Amino acid sequence: MLSAANDFRNQGAVKVKRGESAVRLRTFRSTAREVVALSKKAKLVPAIVENAGKKGNPAERRSWEVSLPALAKVLIKAGLGEVAMLIECSLPGSSQRVDALLAGVHPKTGADNYVLVELKQWSHAELGWGSDRLVWSLHTRGDQLHPVDQVRGYCRYLQRDVALLHDRPEALHGVAYLHNAEEKLVRPLFELPPDQFGRLYTGDQREGFIEFLRSQLTPTSGLSAAERLLDSEIRQRTTLLRSTPAELYAAGDSLVDNQRLAFEAVLNRVTLAYRSNQKCVVLVTGGPGSGKSIIAMSLLMRLHKDRRRVRYATGSEAITKTMRRVYGRQERGLEKLITYYKNLTTMQDQWLDVVICDEAHRIRRTSTDRFTRAIANTKRPQVDELIEIANVPVFLLDENQVVRPDEVGTVDLIRDHAARAGRTVFQINLDGQFRCGGSAAYDEWVLNLLGLRSLGPTPWKGDDNFTVRVATSPQQMEDFLRSQITDKVSARIMAGYCWEWTIDPDADGALVDDIKIGNWSKPWNSFQNKIGGAGDPPPKWLWANDPRGFEQVGCVYTAQGFEFDWAGIILGPEIVVEDQALVIRRDANKDRKLKSRTLFDEEFDILIRNTYKVLLTRGMRGVVLYAVDAATQEFLSSLVDRLEFVEPGVAD
Repeated sequence: MLSAANDFRNQGAVKVKRGESAVRLRTFRSTAREVVALSKKAKLVPAIVENAGKKGNPAERRSWEVSLPALAKVLIKAGLGEVAMLIECSLPGSSQRVDALLAGVHPKTGADNYVLVELKQWSHAELGWGSDRLVWSLHTRGDQLHPVDQVRGYCRYLQRDVALLHDRPEALHGVAYLHNAEEKLVRPLFELPPDQFGRLYTGDQREGFIEFLRSQLTPTSGLSAAERLLDSEIRQRTTLLRSTPAELYAAGDSLVDNQRLAFEAVLNRVTLAYRSNQKCVVLVTGGPGSGKSIIAMSLLMRLHKDRRRVRYATGSEAITKTMRRVYGRQERGLEKLITYYKNLTTMQDQWLDVVICDEAHRIRRTSTDRFTRAIANTKRPQVDELIEIANVPVFLLDENQVVRPDEVGTVDLIRDHAARAGRTVFQINLDGQFRCGGSAAYDEWVLNLLGLRSLGPTPWKGDDNFTVRVATSPQQMEDFLRSQITDKVSARIMAGYCWEWTIDPDADGALVDDIKIGNWSKPWNSFQNKIGGAGDPPPKWLWANDPRGFEQVGCVYTAQGFEFDWAGIILGPEIVVEDQALVIRRDANKDRKLKSRTLFDEEFDILIRNTYKVLLTRGMRGVVLYAVDAATQEFLSSLVDRLEFVEPGVAD
């Protein structure tokens, strides 16, 4: 298997230059006439799979077979058969795609113009929960986002990130086309007023749709307009911690798909609870980079501005203190809205309208610890306290990020305790990837590498938008990552907890280099909580957000919940290769939090695999790997291209 993997990778070392991994839009570029022709020959789906780089699930393939030809026929009837159709066009830095983006020339200005089309096969739909944004359809299960809001989200996302559209927002328009529906069967959906980024047409309104398309595009070829869009610079996205409160307040409108559905669902349930005392629980699940934290902070800002009684809570010291520091400095009073799970237990029951529980997989069994006074030690489950503190508790979690034995936050646990409390549960599953260059393939590759999927380790086939490399040494990793750092580009090195951690500084006040690999050494991040001087390392809770953090190695407890442009991951001797799979060596782990607990081997095994799942998914542009164990390093090199980067002072 090892030699076969080597053959697949062609033994090639790939150079990575400063600034590599610029995001590119991926799409299948065609025209209406070509789509109809391919459809008649049953070649449309294979063409999309080959050119757009997306296999598609059965529902998506049916949509390609039915909805795209329906749109193409409308374009041909409108005399726009040569307008460029960018099919399954990717959103920058995301795994999400838009059905079709039409590129051409505006009939009045002669400038490039673009129309984004969201296609639905619905024949019947109505509004739900007294909302003008949540929809029920006979063809889907559960709440759906209004298709006009869906297309608006795509438009705002593209207008924000694509330089050409950011500079010319008037050149982008959005429309939802329900080609199987009649207006009378979806009439409630028209209650949402149209605007530039969102309007709605049904199948029996085809003439109106044709008139709209003719008002935006000429019959001439859209090839040049499409090329200029695809070649446009992608603007660097502002990270969560670099966003202002005002930007987070507005961010709700540029959330896409199920992100926006979750956002609107929470706002709707808060309104229902206020008007008719309908208390409930909202569950939002998703993997790393699916947008849980941006949803959480956007909700906090929106609800706070709406004068709702709201708190944002986590079980993480690093996240809580960092959020307080970042946002408390920008807007007075915000730091008081950001707290810990355990601090909510002192509040009066039902005092809050909403509690937003971010990183809810970190919910503990109870809120008590060794510092809890005996009179307050009720031993009550922490999840019960979080449910009862608010009319609408919102839990955002990823079960594959449980890394401590006392963390119990799971979907089943929350559902069970919500049922006991008589609360209805609404669950929204986030299915997108907005980290790791938007590479869903990388997320799946990591799960397979760590044995969290049955397929097992596979060769990394590459992704234009995300770089994965194996360093030949930790020094090469450090030098490369350091070369990438700028005022706007961050990098961190992280490792499994396989070295002892010296808590106190040495006699000179410096951190001790506990992590030693050959002639390379680094300290763990500081264990201190206090902020020191300019020359001191950042406290542990600020390590992820302070540029000085690059000089130390972070562990999962300081990295979880954060993201960096570039991530360096050291696989310690606790995770090694055996029979072409990664196995866990329990005796190599040095984490006292794990050693102090009585755990079955199976429990310990999954916690360590989850730990590396967290570490391996912190990067936004790329990740560099290095394994301490020689056989494991060779195994990784058989799956992933080597990093070709000359270390300083080493001759070519």
